[in-house]
Amino acid sequence: MEGATAAEAHPTMGVKIFSAGLAACVADVITFPLDTAKVRQQIQGECPNSGAPKYKGVLRTVITVAKTEGPLKLYNGLPAGLQRQISSASLRIGLYDTAREYFTEGRETNLGGKILAGLTTGGVSVFIGQPTEVAKVRLQAQSHLYGPKPRYTGTYNAYRIIVTTEGLSGLWKGTTPNLARNVTINCTELVAYDIMKDTLVKNEILADDLPCHFMSAVFAGFCATLLSSPMDVVKTRFVNSTPGQYKSAHNCAMTMFIKEGPSAFFKGLLPSFLRLASWNVIMYVSFEKLKRELMKSGQPVDGAT
Repeated sequence: MEGATAAEAHPTMGVKIFSAGLAACVADVITFPLDTAKVRQQIQGECPNSGAPKYKGVLRTVITVAKTEGPLKLYNGLPAGLQRQISSASLRIGLYDTAREYFTEGRETNLGGKILAGLTTGGVSVFIGQPTEVAKVRLQAQSHLYGPKPRYTGTYNAYRIIVTTEGLSGLWKGTTPNLARNVTINCTELVAYDIMKDTLVKNEILADDLPCHFMSAVFAGFCATLLSSPMDVVKTRFVNSTPGQYKSAHNCAMTMFIKEGPSAFFKGLLPSFLRLASWNVIMYVSFEKLKRELMKSGQPVDGAT
């Protein structure tokens, strides 16, 4: 049998990890203002008398931050966000296919194996990328116009102050709620994308191309946002909290429920969906394209004879 070309061959693990990390960074740069809007809405209500502006609606939140603090404030914490994508998204997305093949034993219809793969890669990525998540959220949450004086002047200043004031463990603050959130998002997002894409392609509704990737990514973003919102809000509040403000993530959740009611767990739902859906579309479309282009640029791959 003639050797298959690199473009026809399945992408290697290295290609998938590199493509996932780069695609995630591209998606983060484009959608970061939506992420900042989500964080600002999620922490709203913690300090009712702080004099902070009231954020209402996605566009109004973005405009309020840009007008009162400057457009660049929408990108506060971006370096930490990109570090998170490189250290976390590259693994949770890039290793998913390998983990899925291991757990499904080659059976594409094995839903349980796909879920296990999402849980595994999501869990591993949290432990590796948690310090970047802590720095990112705190930088996004702080304002130089309202409330207390900003705690950090930049990403590396945040890492240094967190370690010196809270210890090394401070960089892993909120790991439990973030683990629950990330595992839920990763599992839902990847499995939903996988299932939707397979359904569209196998039923010949769409070819394995841009429209298919777009629809699958939007569907995955909607499912992931809806299921992960409560954990996402608790994660943001707890990670952003000062030492001693909450005893634990559970205490943070209970305080939210008592003071603000059940609706507090869905604060920032719309910007969260818009951000995650658009992030998914950009990331998955870029990811699929990068994989193909990288394999095209490689050498022919020998086939079985």
